[in-house]
Amino acid sequence: MSNNLIIYSTVDGQTLAICEKIKQHLSAENEQVTIVSLEQASELALSSFDKILIGASIRYGKHRPALFEFIAQHRAVLDGVKTAFFTVNVVARKPEKNTPETNPYMQKFLTLSSWTPALLGVFAGKIDYPKYRTVDRVMIRFIMWMTKGPTDTTGTYEFTNWDKVEAFANEFKLL
Repeated sequence: MSNNLIIYSTVDGQTLAICEKIKQHLSAENEQVTIVSLEQASELALSSFDKILIGASIRYGKHRPALFEFIAQHRAVLDGVKTAFFTVNVVARKPEKNTPETNPYMQKFLTLSSWTPALLGVFAGKIDYPKYRTVDRVMIRFIMWMTKGPTDTTGTYEFTNWDKVEAFANEFKLL
């Protein structure tokens, strides 16, 4: 049994939902799991964990700046334990963009970050038009129109492949 830390950076909650699913899977395998937000993670003794997983979402083509700040600040600890990273974005709904090698946001992350986790994952996110502020709803609808995604703003569209999330959880357990 290992002591696992899952850190999430989310805007609308889908990354947290994915992290909770991974925690549920690991806990069922008798793994010890702590899950915290990116903002809470700096308060923990990170070196006390055997493995660290960070999950982060994309909004308007970018990971949040706090993600890169956290990685830079805690790089020595991250390099000293087994680590994994996954990104959540709606572009990953397309089969040709749903792997670490083909997802543009993962590739951008790897270019901008000096950290190289042992395991990488990419998951499609969720569009929840009714929850968005007007400006976000309009912008996201325009992006979806350009990329041939759903544009009905009365709907919620979940693209996450939960079997893929579970397979990733299994790979993380084996690190």
